[in-house]
Amino acid sequence: MLITDPQATASTGNQSGARAKEIHNFINGEYVPGQRWFEKRSPLNNAVIAKVAEAGRAEVDAAVAAAQAALKGAWGRMSLAQRVEVLYAVADGINRRFDDFLAAEVEDTGKPMSLARHVDIPRGAANFKIFADVVKNVPTEFFEMPTPDGVGAINYAMRRPVGVVGVICPWNLPLLLMTWKVGPALACGNTVVVKPSEETPQTAALLGEVMNAAGVPRGVYNVVHGFGPNSTGEFLTTHRGINAITFTGETRTGAAIMKAAADGARPVSLEMGGKNAAIVFADCDFDAAIEGTLRSCFANCGQVCLGTERVYVERPIFDRFVSALKKGAEGMQLGRPEDPATGMGPLISQEHRDKVLSYYKKAVEAGATVVAGGGVPDMPDALKGGAWVQPTIWTGLGDDSVIAREEIFGPCVLVMPFDSEEEVIRRANDNDYGLATAIWTTNLSRAHRVAGAIEVGIAWVNSWFLRDLRTPFGGAKQSGIGREGGVHSLEFYTELKNVCIKL
Repeated sequence: MLITDPQATASTGNQSGARAKEIHNFINGEYVPGQRWFEKRSPLNNAVIAKVAEAGRAEVDAAVAAAQAALKGAWGRMSLAQRVEVLYAVADGINRRFDDFLAAEVEDTGKPMSLARHVDIPRGAANFKIFADVVKNVPTEFFEMPTPDGVGAINYAMRRPVGVVGVICPWNLPLLLMTWKVGPALACGNTVVVKPSEETPQTAALLGEVMNAAGVPRGVYNVVHGFGPNSTGEFLTTHRGINAITFTGETRTGAAIMKAAADGARPVSLEMGGKNAAIVFADCDFDAAIEGTLRSCFANCGQVCLGTERVYVERPIFDRFVSALKKGAEGMQLGRPEDPATGMGPLISQEHRDKVLSYYKKAVEAGATVVAGGGVPDMPDALKGGAWVQPTIWTGLGDDSVIAREEIFGPCVLVMPFDSEEEVIRRANDNDYGLATAIWTTNLSRAHRVAGAIEVGIAWVNSWFLRDLRTPFGGAKQSGIGREGGVHSLEFYTELKNVCIKL
């Protein structure tokens, strides 16, 4: 995966003067270069940490052809029990190389090592075992039916792989969200061509080494690096050899993928943007609501699709809540990922930092009160070039403001008061997105009412990011199409075939 380039020198996030690495595509069990190279820069200090091989049409064609061949080869002939054994070996292989995956994920994203160690890497490995178990244990259908001759017939269902799946991954939780798709796809007998984000290429490429060591046949798992329009992403999603496409990312890109998939009527699974609302009632467990809201607003520097960007607080506790949230935000320590005291890292890139800072400016122009943050932190000299922003809290704007309506995907939140249950439900639903919500109340009846009324795919009560991986995951409205998790993933990654036998 990573080859020293003798011609290039750069400083990484942790070392100065280290040689830049080459990150290759992984096609048919081998690492191969591309049409050209692009730079991967550290979010910590903007130094070049690697050169990445961009896949052109030829590389995408080769990856798809390898995946098609694998379906007809050893992988397609494996029994379910053999597939499950191989996927368990993949999970074990990730855990054996835990430190390698941790280092690659942290170098690409800049996130605190404590977060990646407890969430990204273990969950990334677990996804292979979880979906292997689902496939191994899930039943299908069986029906007996009468026939005119009185003898009858039986019908039973069989799951068969959908074919070659194009997997388009985001940069915020690169390994976790990639394996969340690759795990069930392979468990169902499909093959995959993965395009990781150009911002986070390393763990997807590294997984190729684990696949080979685990005995995954050549061509089952392929990785192609590059960008979207007029690059690898477009070549992959428009390729007629791709039988289904799964994507996590922003809504605009998801819409473009959906249009590409219409050619050939190929199925899509899309988990897209969000403008998630938290609703805090006056009868909440106040300390729990503050702790949960701080995490939902600022975890991973606010770069979580399920994160909170709008908080509605019942008026009797509004001022107290804003004050406590301000204290929590201002107490967050920004710094290097390996420092145990670091609570928040940088944004993923300079480009994304420019976007987030543009919203910081728009908020002030719209008349927001900046309760906390609102700018760029003063970092040590070695980190000044990084994509750093302050955790930010605003008040004083309404639901019609751009800050309340557009996804920012940064460590920022608009806090607004409300006076009644009916009002807050209406206001929370008055948005194009519908991914997730967090409801804080000790009134059980209210919790059920509000959770049922909010137009989202995931509603948490007195918690956030608490996930049973067997449950449906996905968004409503412009936040997505389809559901992932447990048996719901199987509905996308398999074709359900009915067999009718006349007795």
